[in-house]
Amino acid sequence: MKKIGILNSEISRVIGELGHMDQIVIADAGLPIPSHVKRIDLALRKGVPSFIETVETVLLEMYVEKAFVAQEMESASPATKQELLKLLPGIQIKTVTHEELKDLTQQAKAVIRTGEFTPYANVVLEAGVIF
Repeated sequence: MKKIGILNSEISRVIGELGHMDQIVIADAGLPIPSHVKRIDLALRKGVPSFIETVETVLLEMYVEKAFVAQEMESASPATKQELLKLLPGIQIKTVTHEELKDLTQQAKAVIRTGEFTPYANVVLEAGVIF
């Protein structure tokens, strides 16, 4: 059994296989997930696990150089957006429409579905390199 880090074997494996500029998505419970993209479903019930705690956990192991968020998040869920931005200091944040964000999921290595019910609580994380 793993002693530290992410215990979920699917998430750990996906992060370990990421190359520079590969993307994963951390999504609320309602984001549509393309059938050809790996779905890692963590949703247990409303709010569990939360979007923010899932992002926080993924960031323990993933080196991120860029993140994409929907512009709709600002008006629909400003508190969640502020919490997200606090977790991403020094990371380039690109704001796109929700439709553009859904298009980005088409090329993602995986989508991690949370139990989050907050509107537009989704982020696309782009891997950087650690050297």
